[in-house]
Amino acid sequence: MKHSGAATVAQLAGFDEIIDARSPGEYEDDHLPGAMSCPVLDDEQRARVGTLYKQSSPFAARKIGGVWVAQNIATHIERLFLEKPRDWRPLVYCWRGGQRSGAFTHILRQIGWDAQRLEGGYKAWRRHVLEGLATRPQYFRYRIVGGATGSGKSRLLEALASQGAQVLHLEEFAGHKGSVLGQLPNTIQPSQRMFESRIHQALSCFCADRPVFVEAESRRIGSVQLPDTLLAMIRAAPVLHIEATTAARIDFLLRDYNYFLADPAWLMERLEQLRGLQSNETLGRWTELVQGGRFRELVTELLEIHYDPLYRRSQANNYAGLSQARIIATDDLSPERMAELAGEIMAT
Repeated sequence: MKHSGAATVAQLAGFDEIIDARSPGEYEDDHLPGAMSCPVLDDEQRARVGTLYKQSSPFAARKIGGVWVAQNIATHIERLFLEKPRDWRPLVYCWRGGQRSGAFTHILRQIGWDAQRLEGGYKAWRRHVLEGLATRPQYFRYRIVGGATGSGKSRLLEALASQGAQVLHLEEFAGHKGSVLGQLPNTIQPSQRMFESRIHQALSCFCADRPVFVEAESRRIGSVQLPDTLLAMIRAAPVLHIEATTAARIDFLLRDYNYFLADPAWLMERLEQLRGLQSNETLGRWTELVQGGRFRELVTELLEIHYDPLYRRSQANNYAGLSQARIIATDDLSPERMAELAGEIMAT
């Protein structure tokens, strides 16, 4: 461990706490795994300092910025760190590893803690993530969980994870179910940076001598997209294909998307995104089904008219292992059956 007050990304594991000194907005966009937000300038203060820097002078900006930085750091120390022992080792970072993290680190070190600043700041971490995503996906053997919409692929992944399998749950990382109706209510998707950081962190924890289970995905999951190397690896991997009966899939979707039933207006708003892909007549009929509470009929038509044809086209074009897939046939997609299927898969 360095004692000059600076550390590198390779030394992250040696610290007791990682402190993000950037603004809340920057932290929300992406941050180092496990980092706590302790902004030395909040979003409004940062904007005001930037405006003053451009419109008045750097000196004027630093004067008021210095006041706010000192006040905010004092508040964080008083509220969060006064009980920390003498041997506590925090790492502080900002955007480039410059003034914001430098000020915070200086004060912590003056108190007596072995605080260090991350060299290069968040930008160094971001480079580390991008470099890792360009190479690390190639270290693993993937087993793809495929199947038409409503086959319970995500639930099977979760059952596999609960039984100790290595699972890369991309839709969970993306906060989205991966289709035009996949947006979750009251959920904002992460930024592309945050999505990539989550993937990188998961891959960093996997062992190369065990398979990684991942769902068959398109390039995009809502507003985010898969890194190129990972996408290429999973598209070339062997496939476990769930072939569930239509009745089982409809029952599953009515359970898994039960929030549709509670907010028909939101569902109709989602269906409107299919305009141009489906005829006005079809969309009008689906709106009537929603308004009449006839959700089983709606789901049946969505599968037959929209999702299944789309799935057949996309999977056949994108997944090389689909023609030789291991077929998992089932007429039951209940949690109990998913646990059984996961056990069978783990045993082979």
